[in-house]
Amino acid sequence: MSLRYAVLGLLAEHRGASGYDLRKLFESSLANVWTAPQSQLYTELSKLSSDGLIEITGKGARGRKHYQITSAGLAELQRWITNAAARPTLRDETMLRALFLGRIKSEESERFLNDYAESLRLQSDELDWLLDRFARSSDDQSVYGRIVAEYNRRLLAMQREWLEIPRELYRAAASKPDVPADSV
Repeated sequence: MSLRYAVLGLLAEHRGASGYDLRKLFESSLANVWTAPQSQLYTELSKLSSDGLIEITGKGARGRKHYQITSAGLAELQRWITNAAARPTLRDETMLRALFLGRIKSEESERFLNDYAESLRLQSDELDWLLDRFARSSDDQSVYGRIVAEYNRRLLAMQREWLEIPRELYRAAASKPDVPADSV
């Protein structure tokens, strides 16, 4: 459902865009918050158009459609933004995997944690690049993008700190023999 609002928000911020432009905007401005494969993006554009929340305002080269948010789309975006009662969806594939680390050997669990640490380092590097980019501009997208990137920076710091908990537990359990997963 949030892809709908990401598209509406980008169209409102940029006063319209083509599907290609939106895909590039996702990569450059929303990558640290939300991802959208090309197929999902174009499907969502079609749904938004059918729902009267966006409209096609022109066609360019190679049939590229230019979309613009409608007044109904702006109202829906505003309603969604201000709905403080909305409960965030909690889905974290890494934590789901962590929940079942006991089903694999400790060496594999350690490798998983090391890979996760490296992933966090790479994400942190990307955030540093984004924050540097946002710091050079004062437009709305940069200001609010920085707010979100700072949140994600702190979240990554907490995740790196959390990594010490399972690592300590694995060090403590290292003296115990491995138990095959199917005997647990």
